[in-house]
Amino acid sequence: MFSKKRLAAAAVVATTAALVLAGCAGETAPPEEAAPTFDPSEKVTLDLAFWGNDVRADLYNQVIEAFNEEYPNITVNSTFLTFPEFWEKRQTEAAGGGLPDVMQFDYSYLRQYSENGLLLDLDTYLGNIIETEPLSDNILKIGVVDDTTYAIPTSTNAWGMYTNPALLEQAGVDEFDGGSWEDYIEWMGEVTEGSGGAFYGGSDFTGRIQNFEVQLRAEGKNLFNDDGTAGFDEERLAEFWEQGQAVRDGIGVPQKTFEEIAPLGAFDAAKAATELTWDNFGAGYLANLGENYTELGLVAPPVTKEGAKDLYLKPSMLHAISANTEHPEAAATLVNFLINSPESGKIFGTNRGLPASSTALEAAELDPMSTQIKEYEESIADRLGDAPPVPIVGYGTLEEKFRVLGTELGFGTVTVDDAVEQFFAEMDVVLNQ
Repeated sequence: MFSKKRLAAAAVVATTAALVLAGCAGETAPPEEAAPTFDPSEKVTLDLAFWGNDVRADLYNQVIEAFNEEYPNITVNSTFLTFPEFWEKRQTEAAGGGLPDVMQFDYSYLRQYSENGLLLDLDTYLGNIIETEPLSDNILKIGVVDDTTYAIPTSTNAWGMYTNPALLEQAGVDEFDGGSWEDYIEWMGEVTEGSGGAFYGGSDFTGRIQNFEVQLRAEGKNLFNDDGTAGFDEERLAEFWEQGQAVRDGIGVPQKTFEEIAPLGAFDAAKAATELTWDNFGAGYLANLGENYTELGLVAPPVTKEGAKDLYLKPSMLHAISANTEHPEAAATLVNFLINSPESGKIFGTNRGLPASSTALEAAELDPMSTQIKEYEESIADRLGDAPPVPIVGYGTLEEKFRVLGTELGFGTVTVDDAVEQFFAEMDVVLNQ
């Protein structure tokens, strides 16, 4: 469906290559282009699309109003949908070449849209229209695909482990104070035993592909490499799933319990004292747990190898610009305001996650949970490395397959060897489609 875009992208590459060759052969190199700037006297209209609800829509309207106080000649027409509907509409627009000028963007779609020539190269605008000083190099690299910046994170989160202090007190067990994955399993067993069967120390962490990724990163590997290949083999995946057998054998939450408490998870149903997940889930957990639970702990995941850069900052969401926008400078100006301005930080707060920009973060009013997340991310600074390659096209399918196989392992309806075989069969289809 993107064949025309591929041809257009190829033409651009071919033209660029020809210019480079001409520059090498000629007597003088072409002059450098001046950095783009936006003319505030130019009247333009931009379309802005985001996913969310009425609350987020109201926040965007307030930010747009603040933006117009500084840029009165840029009219911004915003629309929003739920997450699934948002991407259904973008797919339809992509086929017709009519994407909005500026889009709230999800990390899992970044490679697909950028590789098909649908997103604007933002490198030209970095450091002039789009301020880079408030954004760390780690954050800026998140939006890079094949050495080109296509999106800027609005906010970040990191992998962590939530704990329930009230349950730990009932079990008579201290907070998990770090250690290996084996140490964590042993600690879970102490909590499960101390609870007398009322709840469990945790659940089978090998059902989440992110925990596998943390272990691989500690070994200097990626889950998936830039060229689309897997960073692990059948033996390594089998080793990981076998690590969870002790948890599945009685230490962790039984799979049957998950079915009984759905749609709640084990942690927010107070059936598990810990949960390994993204750190921005805290507010939702507290809301689901109810008034009997007023605080959560947030600690680093178990360690695979001391000193490894196994964690990273993941974008809660990003902002990108359509490659077909008629007003790239104005669109870049809007993106900069949405991400970097103090007004944006003050109005959005943590609605889109912990602000990625230091300028916006300083202006945001953080509630206790947001402050806890901020302090947690500061505490794991020595474990934070560069973000992995942007997710491959089809990553969501593989993540779901990994989860489903984890569920089947929990029920005992599949062996580890069979699960590995099934996952690699699915991966072969996705990577070679």
